[in-house]
Amino acid sequence: MPTVVGMNIATAELQTVKAQSVIVTDELLTVELADGRTLSVPLSWYPRLWHGRLEERQNWRLIGQGEGIHWPDLDEDVSVQNLLLGRPSSEGPASLRQWLTARSAKQQG
Repeated sequence: MPTVVGMNIATAELQTVKAQSVIVTDELLTVELADGRTLSVPLSWYPRLWHGRLEERQNWRLIGQGEGIHWPDLDEDVSVQNLLLGRPSSEGPASLRQWLTARSAKQQG
């Protein structure tokens, strides 16, 4: 984390922008920010959301006073900072496969 002395305006902005609302469709994750902006990114950036059912995608809550969004049914967290920076999920293929396997077993049992 940068120090206050070395912090520039962009870094300060990233740390203060907060989410206030979330909409998840079959194609997009859309986040309304407290400052009036709206961000939309492809849902495919977040494979757990992509594989989630509608009711699981709609079950979200803000975390860190709006610094991020958490989907408890999908064990997914997305930070506003990463959305602003255009960073998709960093989950690797092996981790996603493991999650999908466990999810499938849970749904069948």
